[in-house]
Amino acid sequence: MEENRAEWLSHLSNEIVSDAHGNLLDAYVVALEGWRRGLTLRWHVKDSEKFKEMKTWFVDKPGQLFSLSSKDRTHYFFRTRGDKVTNEAVDIGRDKEKTKQALLKNGVSVPEGKQFTEEASNEEIVDYVSHLGFPVVIKPTDGSFGRGVISNINSSGEFEHSLEYVRGNLGYQDVIVEQYIPGKEYRMYVVGDEVVGAMNRIPPNITADGINSIKALIEIKNEERGLNPRLVSCPILVNEEVEDFIGRKGYTLDTIPEKGLHVVLSDKTNISLGGDPIDALDEMPEYVKEAAVKALHAVQGLEHGAVDLIVHQDNSNVYIIELNPTAQLGGLLYPIQGKSRDIPKAIIDYYFPETKGINTAEVNTFFDFHDVLDPLQSRDAFVTTVTPCPQEKLYTKKYIVSGDVLDIGYHRGLRKEAFERYLHGHIMTLEEGDIEIVVGGTDPEMVDDFKNALWEDEERGQVFEVQVEEYNEPIKVGFEIKTDLKTQIEDLKMYKQQLEITQRELKKAELKRRKYYSSLSWKATMPIRLVGSITKKFKN
Repeated sequence: MEENRAEWLSHLSNEIVSDAHGNLLDAYVVALEGWRRGLTLRWHVKDSEKFKEMKTWFVDKPGQLFSLSSKDRTHYFFRTRGDKVTNEAVDIGRDKEKTKQALLKNGVSVPEGKQFTEEASNEEIVDYVSHLGFPVVIKPTDGSFGRGVISNINSSGEFEHSLEYVRGNLGYQDVIVEQYIPGKEYRMYVVGDEVVGAMNRIPPNITADGINSIKALIEIKNEERGLNPRLVSCPILVNEEVEDFIGRKGYTLDTIPEKGLHVVLSDKTNISLGGDPIDALDEMPEYVKEAAVKALHAVQGLEHGAVDLIVHQDNSNVYIIELNPTAQLGGLLYPIQGKSRDIPKAIIDYYFPETKGINTAEVNTFFDFHDVLDPLQSRDAFVTTVTPCPQEKLYTKKYIVSGDVLDIGYHRGLRKEAFERYLHGHIMTLEEGDIEIVVGGTDPEMVDDFKNALWEDEERGQVFEVQVEEYNEPIKVGFEIKTDLKTQIEDLKMYKQQLEITQRELKKAELKRRKYYSSLSWKATMPIRLVGSITKKFKN
């Protein structure tokens, strides 16, 4: 995975998106693209402004709802989906049977199959499968992340067991049964009339080294996935389903496979369940791209989104499996093989075409996601506006300052000096006792002049030496006073120790209180205290 990092987009590096893993990643990368183009970026709480009308879900915590504004208009976004996608299109995309009917109506190929509601008996479904023929797939009508999807079922006994599992164990009563299509599965991302990203999703897997067990190899691969901004929140899970799957191949979690052997752990390709995203856009035939665009347009109001499809193994046809109006982008942005595809750029181009000429790959700034969301999380605000992105080229410098310079007052003074010069950057304490200061701004004279500020506060900082270095990494808007990781860990330990001491003292005080209240002297003097309290009331 390390080798493939060079293929990732430099303006969406791991450092830049480090605060936006999990389900926050998609909203952040689209918002960042618009913000870097000079659009006004605001983050919203649930049901704020136009979001009262938009279909959203799981947005009680902020970070997934935002708006972008130009001088002429405002567009609202839920994760990757903007307000050009209608609620009706979202409803169709979330219901597999409605999706299928819309596709069939527009002449798009889909696997043959049928939906069964909760009223249908298992016997009725089994009878239908006997006429459809094997192999088949069973999946919930309204499911996501691969839950309840069982594919390549090859016998009636296996199907009956799968049906009982999906309807009985998982509780999905409404199901779809359809023919299994052998071939490669792809996710395409379509914006308007163009396929802007494509990936082949491979089921969870490991490659044996001849030394470690399957369980250990999964742990090693999960550590590698932790380096990927998308996969960090999607480890390969070791569960009963995985054990059953490899068990059918004669393996257990303790098996040490032969070196070089590729072991597949599941038949599900979902990245959220441990699948691997492989970039496939350059190799994609034109007829497959055309099928994806046609499928998207089969649903009125679906202006952009993901199209999941299977290319038959003999390349004879393309079958559309699913449409996703609110698709995740992480696999396309951070594949484990191939190139990153700049889907956020395509989305903002579509909503704000007048900003197409702005190349955000050259904008070396980003914003602090936590700081922006903090007023929303604390309920101090319903909307927060992000500090505008500098639209001119940023000049940057790094200063390494040696001396007696660890006073927090000295650091705060330097932050004030940076603000007065309209500079962004940070101060960070180094292990050697020095400090690193990075500053950047649109005026190179102000960047150079900041060096003078390092020597001026002799009362709180005695500077012995200043080293100046070039700095080409991204800069966060604002000015942050950082501490090194070692200091943070030590502070955390100290706070925990203080908390433990306080808790022990509270327990001692509580024990003393109980002993005192149960003592003979307390009980003996109770009448006197009672008379005293009554007398005090009369006096008042």
